[in-house]
Amino acid sequence: MLPLRDENPTRRVPVVTILLILANVAVYFLVQPNAEDASASARFSVERAAIPCEVVEGRPLTVDEIRATYGAGDDTACDVGSPSSPALFAGKSVWLAVLTSMFLHGSLLHLGGNMLFLWIFGNNIEDRMGPVGYLLFYLAAGVVATAAHIAVQPDSTVPVVGASGAIAGVMGAYFVWFPDAPILTLFIFFIILFRRISAKWLLLFWVALQFLEPFNPNSGVAWVAHVGGFVFGVVVALVLRALGGPRAADPRPLPSFGSPYR
Repeated sequence: MLPLRDENPTRRVPVVTILLILANVAVYFLVQPNAEDASASARFSVERAAIPCEVVEGRPLTVDEIRATYGAGDDTACDVGSPSSPALFAGKSVWLAVLTSMFLHGSLLHLGGNMLFLWIFGNNIEDRMGPVGYLLFYLAAGVVATAAHIAVQPDSTVPVVGASGAIAGVMGAYFVWFPDAPILTLFIFFIILFRRISAKWLLLFWVALQFLEPFNPNSGVAWVAHVGGFVFGVVVALVLRALGGPRAADPRPLPSFGSPYR
């Protein structure tokens, strides 16, 4: 099930959402090494991305920890090896890396999926929050999502990359503010169908899928970050709604559940 677009008009051009998409695309194609070069990609991620062990310890990974992670396959190699082992990237800011990670992606498919979700759900949240508030909310959601991932995997020495956590926060706010907005969705089962469904059902289905990730050992998805970001978005949206924050244009009504899109 893949969302393609929503029918939810906005009052202004989503400048921040567009800039975020352009920034993510530019970083992937102009800054990150070619994804096919696994060694260069891994080195770049270790140098630039957030790593739970580094954030918890407040220091970059040592050479021994990196060797244990990529040489021996130990993804919880925090504090492994000699205490005197030097850091491979001694000048790395482990705190700044939490923000940097939001603009890094592991593959073109990873980037494309995230940017599609950001465009569908981000423009309406920006419309309601305003550009500055939306940007701060987006970044805060990404930080909270990373913190949630670190909380359950504090010894992990694997880099965390992607805008998914921040976008999950946007989706959580959308769930609260625009639950009945029609979403044109692609269903792929035995046949391909295009249907409009309410945002709340699509987003609830997405959240449910996150809890299946622990049963897929090869997924590599930081599902706790997704759930943490989504919950953060829900809470923020509920608080702002209770405080009577600015309202955006109401979405067009959904004619009937699952009716064909014309």
